Amino acid sequence: MDDGAIVAWQLGRHPRGRWRCVARCSHGFPTCITTEPVLETGEPFPTLYYLTCPHLVARIGALESQGGCERWRESIAADDSLASRLRDADVSYRAARAAEGGGADPTPKVGIAGQRDPLAVKCLHAHVAAFLAGIDDPVGAGVLQRIPAECADRRCEEAL
Repeated sequence: MDDGAIVAWQLGRHPRGRWRCVARCSHGFPTCITTEPVLETGEPFPTLYYLTCPHLVARIGALESQGGCERWRESIAADDSLASRLRDADVSYRAARAAEGGGADPTPKVGIAGQRDPLAVKCLHAHVAAFLAGIDDPVGAGVLQRIPAECADRRCEEAL
């Protein structure tokens, strides 16, 4: 299986920088990639994990358009335990980005979805990608409890 061709098909473009697949669906197709935190041009790239699965991208986009980010922000504001878990996920994300960068994080002031404030949820896709990549992100886990985790039609076979 050519992950490069599949990911380019999933995204409708080639991903930026050097990357590798970090999560797959049960059909064997990439669902999430990690990108090195510095591009070949030397430009810092804070998005460590990127969701590629077209099924998840569409489902999560629908949740976002229906006020999903705002609902998560409200839940986090009302639940200290959830807020604490999200802060921990943000710390883990930053540590993973530093590890991916060889020990130094080129964008240490931002975490998941490029946020300075880890409780200011602005992109559910980024939280799901972090969760799929192994970060204990309660927003990503919660989103995946609300939608089918993968497609039934193996749509990524079109890329082959």
